[in-house]
Amino acid sequence: MASDDDQRVDDGPDGGSEERGANLPLSGLHAKLDRLEQLVKRDAAGMLNLEGRVLPAWRRVTAGEARWTVTIAIAVAIALQLALPVRLSIKPTWLLPSLEALLLVGLVVANPGRINRTSASIRVASLMLIATISVANAWSAGRLIRGLLNGTEGSDAGSLLATGGAIWLTNVVAFALWFWDLDRGGPAARRHGTKPHPDFMFAQMQNPDLAPDDWEPGFVDYLYLSFTNATAFSPTDTLPLSRWAKMAMLLQSAVSLMTVVLVIARAVNILK
Repeated sequence: MASDDDQRVDDGPDGGSEERGANLPLSGLHAKLDRLEQLVKRDAAGMLNLEGRVLPAWRRVTAGEARWTVTIAIAVAIALQLALPVRLSIKPTWLLPSLEALLLVGLVVANPGRINRTSASIRVASLMLIATISVANAWSAGRLIRGLLNGTEGSDAGSLLATGGAIWLTNVVAFALWFWDLDRGGPAARRHGTKPHPDFMFAQMQNPDLAPDDWEPGFVDYLYLSFTNATAFSPTDTLPLSRWAKMAMLLQSAVSLMTVVLVIARAVNILK
């Protein structure tokens, strides 16, 4: 005689056991599909990955970086250029600083609060501004180095150190702007999270558990990167990943080393 368990197993479609056996895997599949649907809905703004974990801010859509930090840095660079001796500046001395100021005002008007607009004209204006600052400072650095080598610059140690320091600091700001405006397509592109592969690997990217979920690199981080590269002449805690980033850091280190060595050597010789 068959047992009750055997009888339940042999029940037909109306007996219920096959229905229960079919419903168990289907219900599990429906649960997984519902879970995936919830994840997709919650990930509409790029907040979650496929495992349901919150993505770091540098990999998803954000509100955009505040404008004021980079604006202050550019204003400082313009002021430093105006303070240089006339013999070290491109003549007329007011031309390039005026152009830089106009470009800066235009960029602030286009994105007054946060840098969140993607526009080809804004992108071109931003690159023109950084290029103008870089060209003006490269001219001043070249004139200073040439004067030091020819013995026509550096009659007073104090003024030489002040001039060399202004050029060096402008160089730090200029390369910080290049790093900031080229990494992953610039601040507007980083805001949309369209490019997953970074050009610079910050420490917070390597260890996301040590940073808040809303952390993303801003201009201050690139300014710190530029400063440490100009003083240590090599990467410190931020690594360049792309070739252009490596070449840019190499160029900055070379310019900084040449400026610092020549200025300090001449100043020490004057003091002796």
